[in-house]
Amino acid sequence: MGTKILVVDDKQIMRDSVGTTLQRGGYKVVVASDGETAMRMVDEHHPAMVVSDLKMPGMGGIQLLEHLKQKDKHLPVLLMTAFGTIETAVEAMRLGAYDFIQKPFDAEQLVQLVRSGVEHRNLVKENEALGDELREESGPMLVGKSKVMREMIQQITRIASSRGTVLINGESGTGKEVVARTLHAHSARRRRVMLCLNCAALSSSLLESELFGHEKGAFTGADQLRKGRFELADGGTLLLDEVSEIDPSLQAKLLRVLQEQQFERVGSSLSMRVDVRVIATTNRDLVNFVDDGDFRQDLYYRLNVLPISLPPLRERHEDIPVLVGHFLNEVGEREGRDAKRFDDGGMNALLEYGWPGNVRELYNICERGSVLSRGGVITADLITPWLNVKQPGGVVVEAEKELYKGPRPLDEIERGEIVKALDHFGGNRQRTAAALGIGVRTLGLKLKKWKEDNLIGQGV
Repeated sequence: MGTKILVVDDKQIMRDSVGTTLQRGGYKVVVASDGETAMRMVDEHHPAMVVSDLKMPGMGGIQLLEHLKQKDKHLPVLLMTAFGTIETAVEAMRLGAYDFIQKPFDAEQLVQLVRSGVEHRNLVKENEALGDELREESGPMLVGKSKVMREMIQQITRIASSRGTVLINGESGTGKEVVARTLHAHSARRRRVMLCLNCAALSSSLLESELFGHEKGAFTGADQLRKGRFELADGGTLLLDEVSEIDPSLQAKLLRVLQEQQFERVGSSLSMRVDVRVIATTNRDLVNFVDDGDFRQDLYYRLNVLPISLPPLRERHEDIPVLVGHFLNEVGEREGRDAKRFDDGGMNALLEYGWPGNVRELYNICERGSVLSRGGVITADLITPWLNVKQPGGVVVEAEKELYKGPRPLDEIERGEIVKALDHFGGNRQRTAAALGIGVRTLGLKLKKWKEDNLIGQGV
């Protein structure tokens, strides 16, 4: 006997059509014409998945979803939507829907979604202890005992078992990639691959090839076929780091993959279908990007299905002693010696600092102090020179005062400030770009041009 699927729709023709398609796909189908009947059918038949229309008289798809989730939180629910109800369908995913499919849809697309939904349910059943494991194994940047951190871990616990697209927002250094890897490690896709792509590090043409792949001869230098990240991540997770930096010309293609789970390699007209969960990160306010016309509104809605906002370290100072202890132990284990500790003055200096570089900067201070301190104690005198005086959330690149020597060309001033900022942040382009208020791609293009014109050293 095949896996049982419950189809719910008030229209007989849709129940017949969907039912026949799923039966051809190897499933046993039971049907209901309304939400109340569907609830009784779930108790009687215990289906592995529910496929329901969104708009129905009486109990609609959203209300049915809420009732089903109360009955069985792991039961996947696929909602069928008509044109104009996409925003409602996205809201349904926030409430726990497995996915939605827009009418008219083809048989292959429906069967594939049902197949992945059933597989998702089977894997999730094996992961009931997710919350405890998450706290134990999530990694250093999720360490903390503050209220905001406890709430964050609970949110990640709920989102990890979902199939929906995730948008992680947070300042540089808050641990966005660690959260993304935690979500994948505790998801139904954990046995599949997770790939990462920094969208800010590549030009538009290179990024397109990295995402979608290219055919041999598609452009100059394409001497062989190359698979893109979406194709390679089929069945798994794709992390799009700094998604705000994607060129507008590529945003439409990314939107199509998220909507239809299909794309074409560069230089090919053959559509390929994939099953990839996308997790996107950004340190920008995408709403402002949308308002300015730099980011598609429909793409933003598609990415922002399950949002996670990571708090900066300055908003959870009570976590600093816990993080410091964790980091010093980690460094000690790696170096093969006893963990060092901060004296009272050193800890007070850490607690009074604004942490513009967030948890990543704290880790660097702990590692540097552990390596350079004499004895087993890290003192305030040692670390104070590494902590620049900043207002909370601000970043100040300090420069020595000098006598005014007359006006200088603006491009020369810009070049000088960027080089000094790069040096201040140890060559980290992301932190430099964030401090200067420009995109990483813009920074990279400026540096490339200046190197080509021999205006800066090749090592910058």
